[in-house]
Amino acid sequence: MIDQHHQQEAKLRYELGPEDEGTALRTILRSKLQVSRRLMTKLKTVDQGITVNGSRLYMDAKLHAGDVVEVRLPAETSETIEPQPMELDILYEDDDLLAVNKPAGLIVHPTLGHYKDTLANGVMHYWQERGESYRFRPVHRLDELTSGVVLIAKNAYAHQQLSLQLQEHSVVKEYLAYVHGNLAAPSGVITGPIDRDPEQPHIRIVTENGYPALTTYEVVQTYREASKVKVLLGTGRTHQIRVHMRWLGHPLIGDPLYTLPDCDNERYAGIMDRQALHAVKIEFSHPLTGEPVCIEAPPAEDLMRLQAFLEQS
Repeated sequence: MIDQHHQQEAKLRYELGPEDEGTALRTILRSKLQVSRRLMTKLKTVDQGITVNGSRLYMDAKLHAGDVVEVRLPAETSETIEPQPMELDILYEDDDLLAVNKPAGLIVHPTLGHYKDTLANGVMHYWQERGESYRFRPVHRLDELTSGVVLIAKNAYAHQQLSLQLQEHSVVKEYLAYVHGNLAAPSGVITGPIDRDPEQPHIRIVTENGYPALTTYEVVQTYREASKVKVLLGTGRTHQIRVHMRWLGHPLIGDPLYTLPDCDNERYAGIMDRQALHAVKIEFSHPLTGEPVCIEAPPAEDLMRLQAFLEQS
């Protein structure tokens, strides 16, 4: 159960039942509230960060049925990220989460030498305008030229819980891709391991000694020289969909980095000048309520123009 103190501070609460009699506080925090060791260590330094019946106790204190354990998640901010006015397409927001439909061409987080004009700058300004203070915690990333839903956690606990769901592969991440050519099978699973190309470290390749990667695809529509494909990610390797579709022999339209010699990206110049990839949907369990959440992002305009062009070709 969660009680929202005010806009920027959340509280976790657990009341011990008869089955919890004699259980240590540390165990309750870990097993019932799923507080990570890292967050537990941080909360120990916060005034009233962890309390039992309103009082602070040692982590090994034995608790009793009826005791109420509360965890206060303090307000945070990303002080190094400069707020910057930006038009945001908000798909979903509550006290713990924010989901944005990211346009192609926008980097998610500031990087070395690129401190402004990122999604993080825009989100920080959005919160600032509302008088709210949160740390920018993206749950996952999208490539700069990939559009679609980006999920952001507003507190450390929500981020931790969603990270666990990602590790357990219980988060559904669905993408829409337009690829060169017609695939031999209407659906399939791609499991080629992925790692950096030793000769070009910024490029990923399928290689026997790479990291495990799992991509599931289903052909939605075929055109004369292309296909519209629904893609589900089982893992989150860098450039995974782009690498796997190239390995399958069907690179994404407009993707110069992972194209093949017989793929004519010039044919789509002016219509699709980036990889034709959109994060269309994400499904997960809400990190605090446990309720199922499904967030969808309508496809970008350039993808709709590409689809119209393919239908007419």
